[in-house]
Amino acid sequence: MTNSNVELKRFDSAHALESEIASDIATQLARAITARGQAGLLVSGGHSPAGLFEQLRTQPLDWSRVSIALIDERWVEPTDPRSNERMVRKALLREGASAARFFGLKNPAPSPVLGAAAAWSASAHIPRPVDITVLGMGDDGHTASLFPGSPNLKRALDPETPEGYVGMWSPSAPHARLSLNLRALLDSRRILIFLLGETKLRTYAAACGPGPVEEMPVRAVLRQERVPVEVVWAP
Repeated sequence: MTNSNVELKRFDSAHALESEIASDIATQLARAITARGQAGLLVSGGHSPAGLFEQLRTQPLDWSRVSIALIDERWVEPTDPRSNERMVRKALLREGASAARFFGLKNPAPSPVLGAAAAWSASAHIPRPVDITVLGMGDDGHTASLFPGSPNLKRALDPETPEGYVGMWSPSAPHARLSLNLRALLDSRRILIFLLGETKLRTYAAACGPGPVEEMPVRAVLRQERVPVEVVWAP
């Protein structure tokens, strides 16, 4: 059910994956800087990409010309251990990469729904289409914070909905969240889906099979034909 733009690359270890993909991302960002004077990178949070970010921050690159924003965020303060911004600042925005322009999502609004417009306005400084979007995938087939069973999922996946962030809810791990909608995720020159472990590989195989997008929202990314998608996996 996936389209011809999707490629799966397997690595022998997480370290091998992180080393090669970090170099690959830096090369693409450097090419964007050469071609357009600036580059844009969208990243996910969670625990899985921390090693990738630690490798990426050491890459020789004019980081002052790179803009970085989060794909999604729990509606918690940046100092909270659950915050994606906190993880990105700790793992990526250090050493040379500290010169990058970073746009966090948490703002003073009382809820993600009310804070979505302000978050989108702040991230609008990133050049679009974004050069690289680095997604993850949960064991339930969610990507970004587009969760099966979330009340706003249908709207977030609607390709006619204007680009932006949308308030979301994770039924399995209840947290108010903010996430890019599908249309914004696809406003990218390239999408990477970063997977670690056998469970994620089985989930990916299921997502490639038949079934509704709402059941496994990552299918919306895998089935579209607009943007090349590279799925990178290691045990």
